[in-house]
Amino acid sequence: FRRLAGKTQVFVFPRDHQRTRLTHALEVAQVATAVARAVGLNVALTEAIALGHDCGHGPGGHASEDAFAPYLPGGYDHAVWGADVVLAPLNLCAETLDGVRHHSWSLPSPRTPEGLVVSWADRCAYCAHDLEDATSAGIVGADPLPDEVTAVVGHTRSAQLRAFVGALVACITETGRVGMRPEPAAALAALRRFNYERIYTQPAAAAQGRAVVAVLRGLVDYFAEDPGRLPGGPPEPDQEQDPVRRAVTYVAGMTDRFAFETAVARLGWDRRRLPRGIDVGSGPEPAAPPGAAARLSRDVP
Repeated sequence: FRRLAGKTQVFVFPRDHQRTRLTHALEVAQVATAVARAVGLNVALTEAIALGHDCGHGPGGHASEDAFAPYLPGGYDHAVWGADVVLAPLNLCAETLDGVRHHSWSLPSPRTPEGLVVSWADRCAYCAHDLEDATSAGIVGADPLPDEVTAVVGHTRSAQLRAFVGALVACITETGRVGMRPEPAAALAALRRFNYERIYTQPAAAAQGRAVVAVLRGLVDYFAEDPGRLPGGPPEPDQEQDPVRRAVTYVAGMTDRFAFETAVARLGWDRRRLPRGIDVGSGPEPAAPPGAAARLSRDVP
């Protein structure tokens, strides 16, 4: 969980006031617990799921999923990895792990209403704050948001989150189902489309994603080739024996800076091939966020 402070949310090497995976998790927890408290759900369970929901992310954002996928049967999904690998050693209840495992909209829905609330809160939070960060960084210009967004939820992050929380609370209270009515749900979908067009899928973002994939695969190959290179050396008899899976587990747990500096130190990686951050100290020029694997839409109740 602490390492999330050093992992990409939108930008590699974030500036002081840009989101990291850690601050994103905190914002998701704020949104989710506000909804849970208002409708009488289990606030503690909601908060636990929200705080742990992204612990399976590797360095470099969603591009890490593309990097690790070829090494594992069935690929790499940060939600499943977070629940089944990263958080597995902890004494967490089945409902917490289910909520973490299924918070992604590309997977089956969580079994509990608390897990569903976190899944919605995640989308609400990142749609609003990723746009705010991209705007402050100059990645998104002064082009206005679509009317279908602003007419329903406003122009600012605070207004949008207030509207989304209210929409979730109203729908749950009125129907007993976790979701939104069509109008605010359409506004959320339009905001997400806007972000994908202006932030996540820009050419610079794709180039950044390719740089992340290259360095992470180089690290996995290096540690899988000789398990003795991993901290602690070769595995004990009761530990995971597959050298590739052990290498993925180690590299996925790295922060951005540790991963990229390890590539330079261990692999002799050319720094010019590293992802470039917004802060000029980590690269010769500002860069767009790394390419993100597409998040699929969850059906709106």
